Amino acid sequence: MEPRTVGPGGDPAAGARAFGFLTAVESAAHGVFGGYLLVDAWGRPLEFHCTAPVKVSRAQQILYGATLAPHLHGQQIGATLLAEGGLAPQVVLTDVESMMHVRGHTSLPVAFVCGAPAGAAEPAAAGGFVAGAATVSTLESDADRRDAVRGAIEELAASVDLREPFERIRAAIEEAQRH
Repeated sequence: MEPRTVGPGGDPAAGARAFGFLTAVESAAHGVFGGYLLVDAWGRPLEFHCTAPVKVSRAQQILYGATLAPHLHGQQIGATLLAEGGLAPQVVLTDVESMMHVRGHTSLPVAFVCGAPAGAAEPAAAGGFVAGAATVSTLESDADRRDAVRGAIEELAASVDLREPFERIRAAIEEAQRH
């Protein structure tokens, strides 16, 4: 299965601000799928890409050891999907921590999204903040553009639950597995 692109109603609107959502879905039967959804500021899809399943052999698990997930998610899946995108997003968001290693393969800023703890105040970690119902953290390598990235993410979080597009990606991949 080659990466797929779906654009609603044809070409995306020219000049639309795009936000990327990048995740990995593990399937016991098939392996690991990668999914990349680009949305506009209202959360509407602009592009969708997914990978063929990647099966990791026992030998790869042994040889890569602790570096397997960063390699698999960051380079093999993440970098491949970002290269397929036709639009350059303001930021790439991921809910898979090892997918943050994709930053070494792109000039785009990358941020990690997870659920905000109940009654969360500003996260103490450098580069971390609350946006809507999610906690977001950026990499130190993006410190020089952290304010711009935070502004873009907060703009998106005003109209989109930052965790919800990941669910759409998972559902689309599950649906593709059925066919």
